[in-house]
Amino acid sequence: MTIYDFKVKAQDKSEISLADYAGKVLLIVNTATGCGFTPQYDELQALYEAHQKDGLEILDFPCNQFREQAPGSDEEIHSFCTLRYGTTFPQFSKIDVIGENADPLFRWLSENTTFEGFGKNPMALILKGMAKKMDKDYKNNGNVKWNFTKFLIDRNGKIIARFEPTESMDKVKAQIEELL
Repeated sequence: MTIYDFKVKAQDKSEISLADYAGKVLLIVNTATGCGFTPQYDELQALYEAHQKDGLEILDFPCNQFREQAPGSDEEIHSFCTLRYGTTFPQFSKIDVIGENADPLFRWLSENTTFEGFGKNPMALILKGMAKKMDKDYKNNGNVKWNFTKFLIDRNGKIIARFEPTESMDKVKAQIEELL
């Protein structure tokens, strides 16, 4: 199975094949509109504007599973993101990224990556506590731990990196630029 075998739902609930993105560098992100990391939309949009012409696509999947920080409808979330952050990259229908109802794409991404921690910054300490409350074994599985977890996919559909929300966007940008 590859990334290109998955189909996802657009905001209008139509199905989109990720095979449509073959040959592109993908940054797949689970997002939320009411999260402390929501300002990352600015940096994501800047990356998209700088590198879409080079083959970058950012695929945005809103998720309400982490402290219910994306409570709106698909339309409300899209309006918020476009009006507040000027986002122009593809945003899909809201999904679950963990648990029995997890979207197959995110189940596959989680099963094929390793959680390597939140780092040592102050926000990392907060996330460790929240992740432990949600999953006592959080350190030992690849499940998404929080909003704005990012998965970097190369032009051949291979998972190259996973970035936790606490990871520096400079590091994300550098790895994307290596692939472009």
